[in-house]
Amino acid sequence: MLKKRNIENQSTMDLSEGYMSHELQEQFRSASESADPSSVSPLQIYTSPKSPKSPQSPQGKHSPSPGSPLKNQRHSHSKRDGRPKKDGCGGKGTWGGLLDTDDDCTLDLNDPNYSSNEEDKSSIAKKTNSEFEEYKKKAIIIVEEYFANDDAISTANELIELEMSSYNYYFVKKLVSVAMDRHDKEKEMAAVLLSSLYGNVIDPPQVYKGFQKLLESTDDLIVDIPNAVDILALFIARAVVDDILPPSFLTKAMACLSKDSKGVDVIRRAEKGYLSAPLHVEAIERRWGGGKNKTVEDLKGKINNLLIEYVVSGDVKEACRCIKDLNVPHFHHEIVKRAVIMAMEKRQAENCLLDLLKRAAEEGLINSSQISLGFGRIIDSVDDLSLDIPNAKVILQSLISKAASEGWLCASSLKSLSLRPGNQAVEDSTIKSFKIKAQSIIKEYFLSGDISEVCHCLESEKVSSMAELNAIFVKKLITLAMDRKNREKEMASVLLLSLCFPTDYVVNGFTMLLESAEDAALDIPGVVEDLAMFLARAVVDEVLTPQQLDEIGSEFSGSDTIGNRVTRTATSLLKARLSGERILRCWGGGGSCTSGRTIEDVKDKIGKILQEFESGGETREAYLCIKELGMPFFHHEVIKKSLVTIMENKNERLWGLLRECFSMGLITENQMFNGFTRVAVSLDDLALDVPYAKKQFEHYVERAKAEGWLDTSFGVNGSEHGLENGFCK
Repeated sequence: MLKKRNIENQSTMDLSEGYMSHELQEQFRSASESADPSSVSPLQIYTSPKSPKSPQSPQGKHSPSPGSPLKNQRHSHSKRDGRPKKDGCGGKGTWGGLLDTDDDCTLDLNDPNYSSNEEDKSSIAKKTNSEFEEYKKKAIIIVEEYFANDDAISTANELIELEMSSYNYYFVKKLVSVAMDRHDKEKEMAAVLLSSLYGNVIDPPQVYKGFQKLLESTDDLIVDIPNAVDILALFIARAVVDDILPPSFLTKAMACLSKDSKGVDVIRRAEKGYLSAPLHVEAIERRWGGGKNKTVEDLKGKINNLLIEYVVSGDVKEACRCIKDLNVPHFHHEIVKRAVIMAMEKRQAENCLLDLLKRAAEEGLINSSQISLGFGRIIDSVDDLSLDIPNAKVILQSLISKAASEGWLCASSLKSLSLRPGNQAVEDSTIKSFKIKAQSIIKEYFLSGDISEVCHCLESEKVSSMAELNAIFVKKLITLAMDRKNREKEMASVLLLSLCFPTDYVVNGFTMLLESAEDAALDIPGVVEDLAMFLARAVVDEVLTPQQLDEIGSEFSGSDTIGNRVTRTATSLLKARLSGERILRCWGGGGSCTSGRTIEDVKDKIGKILQEFESGGETREAYLCIKELGMPFFHHEVIKKSLVTIMENKNERLWGLLRECFSMGLITENQMFNGFTRVAVSLDDLALDVPYAKKQFEHYVERAKAEGWLDTSFGVNGSEHGLENGFCK
């Protein structure tokens, strides 16, 4: 038995070297035959002259001949693998590369370790890989065709026909990466296509994943596209502006990237160079030439002219062709809205306009969701329409019934036209008159800040006795504030708290706001964020209760509308850590109507703190005074005033204060950026009082970079932040 083991060990060693002598074969055979068949199974020895994956090597002294008995040898039990090295991996004493596999390896059903799950997993993996490869090939073709014909509808249909929505993130990545290496026209086309496909064809998580993949591949993109960082940053900023990426994407994506990745530079440039700039929405939308030829106002004008010409000519076929030529399927709800309103205003053209909508619906030119959305927008604004169109609700209800009976409108998807319960009916003339007066009262308040005067004016109008007028005032106040600066937004919240309207009236006012949010979004791009902040602020100020916020949200639940997004955003803001303090100070206010802390007050306090410190005050005391202001979002004013004072008086003590504040985390890098940017913007005026202001500013910018306060890409000569020669472009 010992002799047999020695023979087996010797044979194993020889097999590991790839050959067996004739004498050893005979010894092995005799040992095998003498063994007990019940305890030792016959061992068949077979090898392959070469691995299918390995390059063919010349015949050596250890290479088996074609007729060798080693031809069908099983793999050796030795820990060493004699397969030749492949692609720099493996060799003698190793197992080759990690990805080296034998293509002819199959599962043995008689193997005691065989599991059917292995075969299932293998087949599923192969099927998935083949599907993804097929999708990639088709996606590339679709992208190229879109850039060739600029047909968004055809592109959407082709993606839908693929029926592989789980891979749509690759389409997002491919579309953007191809556009990055082309002209501004293709970049704008890519941004417009993503916006039109978002939600309907490509799910939001797929868009999110596609941009995440782009960030991860920035290091590869920059090899072929030298300015890939700037272009991709602009694509991400455009996606945020177009509401197809949430602003939180920047923070979450940053956490998933390594610190030395170029993707980090992309996020920083998008956040600080584009999204933080003044009037950034308009600048981003027009960067690649978008918006110049097809703005919302232009589209509205074309739609209006189209409908007027159709009413005159009555040519349905020509009107449908014009609608198709507009190539804005995501904006067809505006056609429906304007056509129905025109039918309500011009009753003689009612049948003609309804026939056009019916024809467009039957031909699939305007889909059912756009038709419902158009009617829904009219329902939301029917109170305003009643001021100009007598019996607007009755007429609209008649049109809805007629469209539903003809089968091109789903009436069950629309909201009811009935009046809200508990609201006192007010005559149309009274409402119209009050709206004009309310707008005048609010504008005067924004100029004077006199809350008592507002209360006196509302009392003289006897608003408190009319619930509907209270709600209208709330709606008008917030609507006017949203289209203005943070100062007016803060003043609106303070006034809302001071008026002490019954909470039911405030609820109705916010409900009316959310119902008309679709229209407001056409003029106010950040309507979701602003309305959400007003709602959250009302809860923090105890103007609304959390339960009432939930009630408002329940009216928009289960629908993909702006109202639903606003209430969800407001709820998430309130759930955040330290949300109360953050929301109170979101627009630069102190959170109380009696605090007396206006922006000018804060600026004055900052000036006094810096003046006292410059005159010999202690760094620690100045630090505590700045901290006690409790306005971290306004620390850029500290930086601006400090820099201006340093440049005027050449007093370096203030630089030391900035260093202390930054090192202690009181002043953030973002606030540093804002402060330096504001100084750069005002260099023209500063140069009148400070000789060589620009040269001094350049010096301090370089010092700030050395201190780590500013990103190295910040500069005064065409930097990422839109500065050129110290000025904003």
